[in-house]
Amino acid sequence: MISQSIPKRTWRYAAAATVALVSIACSSGTDGVADDAPGTSIPVPTPVPTATVQPTPTTVPEGGPRIQLKPTPTGTLAEQIRDGFLNGRVDDGWNFDITKVTPGLKVGLFTKPSELGKDGIPSIDTPEYASASNAPDYMRPEEPVIQVSINGDARAFPLSILMWHEIVNDTVGGEPVTVTFCPLCNSSIVFSGKHEGELLEFGTTGWIANADLVMYDRLTETWWQQITGEGLVGEFAGTKLTFLPSAIVGWQEFADQFPDGKVLLRPEPGTLHPISGAEITFNRTYDDPPYSGYDVAGSLPIFFTGAFDGRLQPIDRVVALNLDGESVSYPFRSLAVQPIVNDTVGQQEIVIFYDDGTESAFRTSTRGHNYQTPGSTTVFSRNADGQLLTFSADDAGTITDAETGSTWNKFGLAMEGDLVGTQLDAIVHGAEFWFAIATFHPGTEVRLQELLASE
Repeated sequence: MISQSIPKRTWRYAAAATVALVSIACSSGTDGVADDAPGTSIPVPTPVPTATVQPTPTTVPEGGPRIQLKPTPTGTLAEQIRDGFLNGRVDDGWNFDITKVTPGLKVGLFTKPSELGKDGIPSIDTPEYASASNAPDYMRPEEPVIQVSINGDARAFPLSILMWHEIVNDTVGGEPVTVTFCPLCNSSIVFSGKHEGELLEFGTTGWIANADLVMYDRLTETWWQQITGEGLVGEFAGTKLTFLPSAIVGWQEFADQFPDGKVLLRPEPGTLHPISGAEITFNRTYDDPPYSGYDVAGSLPIFFTGAFDGRLQPIDRVVALNLDGESVSYPFRSLAVQPIVNDTVGQQEIVIFYDDGTESAFRTSTRGHNYQTPGSTTVFSRNADGQLLTFSADDAGTITDAETGSTWNKFGLAMEGDLVGTQLDAIVHGAEFWFAIATFHPGTEVRLQELLASE
């Protein structure tokens, strides 16, 4: 049961800030490959002839196996198309184990939106930082950053940088992490760099699937779906990366909350990518993100050929949680009406804090080419020292819990009262566009949808 707290107006946290986040991952052009998966309009290649025609043997390349297209009925058409797609990736120079694929892999929704290939969108592998108290002048108070805090080490990753690089490999609080952002899905996700006893570093493949970033790890070259964290093809196919808590918040809010924190700096011109050798800042304008107007109400996602779930607009931002096998989303438009939500997802009692002041990472195509302010969210467990708390906010935006009357901020920290100094545990969540959540987590429940009528 959702506990509602609806002040007379949506409060605005002081100095909310959001960093503009843009990605070149999906520049012009398409090179799609399709199978018989429903919901795709990408052309299906001509089927391989029947058993009367045998495939031409090919030499097994060094460094990996090779799959042969099999004449029907030995292999289904979908399997042939899939195997042909994977063989093509070997021809492109990929060195993954193509005998290992996630069950039911559909290659029809893979798209190569530009001529950029492996690491063509350069990850940041040698990140440089400034202290939050001595940040560069180009940081705007309202711009969005991805907040990551591990073992007391707080970092801010501006979306204006990740829009162009999509992946940052680093160590935070002594733990290896990979910070990712897919601008087409507005999905900011942080993964542990540890997986099944191995230390992984990630890069971009140049491909997307269902408009979402497809990454690869440089140890096995397994391809990974960013939103789900699932290995698609290669040594780790069928396994999942470990998600780490993170949130998009405004830059000034981060700096005020974590004065000893650090902010990722824009790479210096001339910085070369350690894998591709290319200059990673080439043609990247961090103050002018691409895709103007992409997240304006009524817009449609690009490079997406699936069916839309009509319960929400495709580009609606949602708070997305997937806990204990239960997938739930809350529209930002509803949170603008009810900015604090006390709820239960799976077996976990959670609270959502919504701030209506954080900017978008995308410029609008109207109103002077400015940024919209869709807001941002943080999500925490409502259990503090074994006590279940219920939160609300007054008209001034002051957050308190009903059980002790303690005062809290949007970062889950008790500022005054009996619980002063208590830090709530952060909950893994996303703030993706609705079409992406509905595609990768079909059957997701939409909560607070009834509040949309009051807009």
